[in-house]
Amino acid sequence: MDGPQPSRKSGVSQNMEAVAALERDAQLMLQVRQGDETSFALLLERHRGPVIHFLYRMVQNQAVSEELAQEVFLRVYRSRETYEPTAKFTTWLFRIATHLALNRLRDFKKEKGQTSLDEELIEGVERQVADRRPSVEQVLVYEVKLREVRAAVETLPEKQRAAVLMHKYQGMEYSQIARALRCSESAVKSLLFRAYESLRGKLAHLA
Repeated sequence: MDGPQPSRKSGVSQNMEAVAALERDAQLMLQVRQGDETSFALLLERHRGPVIHFLYRMVQNQAVSEELAQEVFLRVYRSRETYEPTAKFTTWLFRIATHLALNRLRDFKKEKGQTSLDEELIEGVERQVADRRPSVEQVLVYEVKLREVRAAVETLPEKQRAAVLMHKYQGMEYSQIARALRCSESAVKSLLFRAYESLRGKLAHLA
């Protein structure tokens, strides 16, 4: 009877720590709602990098991605008084980022008559370089394959691209992506299925 108890206590402690980590952003945002500027600075420090990275992969322009990131956090701050922790903070954050990115891409289409395209790595291509130091030939082959991957990804529709970025590179779950894109989980699965199938066909020669 006595043996398993420490293990159970340890498990409970780990679960509490995990929940605390998940809720940290929400707690910070609630403090921001109360007027705590330091908490907002902490949120900005924690999430500015990932948000800019995501936006850059969407719009493929560093200056624009930084400009959009500023707008994302400005909207977060403006919404502080009505914030409710009904979903993960990051889900809400990337919903705002996705909305702004898609709007900017539509503006680019209107201005230039074409879609602004992103550059992205697909799982498997990243692994072409082994842990050991690659030779010059290996580097050249990798760069050629990388260009082909990017060219293939450029053909993805905007929402498919956003779903892939959130799923593979931000590690977001279907439910989170669904909230960010304002669609159902089944629609997210369909977006990802079509995106990966399209890329698999276009990159079959690299296998």
